[in-house]
Amino acid sequence: AAYINCPMDKAQYEAFIDALLAGEKSEFKDWEHVPYFDGCLPIEVMAERGRETLRHGPMKPVGLTNDHDPQTKAYAIVQLRQDNALGTLWNMVGFQTKLKHGAQTDIFRMIPGLEKAVFARLGGLHRNTFLNSPKLLDAQLRMKSKPRLRFAGQVTGVEGYVESAAVGLLAGRFAAAERLGRPIEAPPATTALGALIGHITGGHIDGGKGSFQPMNINYGLLPPLDDAVVKRREDGSRIGSKERGRAKKLGMGERALADLDRWAQDPTALAAE
Repeated sequence: AAYINCPMDKAQYEAFIDALLAGEKSEFKDWEHVPYFDGCLPIEVMAERGRETLRHGPMKPVGLTNDHDPQTKAYAIVQLRQDNALGTLWNMVGFQTKLKHGAQTDIFRMIPGLEKAVFARLGGLHRNTFLNSPKLLDAQLRMKSKPRLRFAGQVTGVEGYVESAAVGLLAGRFAAAERLGRPIEAPPATTALGALIGHITGGHIDGGKGSFQPMNINYGLLPPLDDAVVKRREDGSRIGSKERGRAKKLGMGERALADLDRWAQDPTALAAE
């Protein structure tokens, strides 16, 4: 019940492996040495080690059944794990990759059920050191076991320069408010600042497995709009999906700006509502 399973038959799996092997990859420089951890290999590296490797690794179908077709056994499975409390983000389990982004979108849409998937974040390889913030930090970025310690920036589990600076800014405001004895709450979850804080301190679903991973800001972290996007114009003509998508993002942005302005005026007002 914790996962969505995307089953493949043998032909689909073979085509997927062919695409992985042929997909354009980010190459390392001559001076770069990447000591892959065998428990966390890029999927295309596993495919290069043998066509059946993935089927006995992250795509292993053993023990999984399809309620829609109980008699048919899947040849391989791709699992999706819910990645935020809102249920708007799903993580492809075990799919580390150094495929170029264009290749990723083409290849991953070959997975049954993901033909029209929207990717909030594509894969990549880099070294990163960060805290298991949902377990260790409170909503004001203090260590739960030692509240006198507060963390900021990338080490908290955000990705990106702007995101890291933003969390640093919030940590500073939290510390200043505490020092002055003034109440302050994190920005509302409808804003980019609040969504990041919410994700790294509680919005990520971990289940005690240490699966927390750094996150860039993206629309998937924001609560959905309620009836904010209509499907038809006033003249009755139907609005296309791309236009509706743009309108939805615009609505989220306008909502965020309004809520952030209210928070800036009174950082306790929204928390009290």
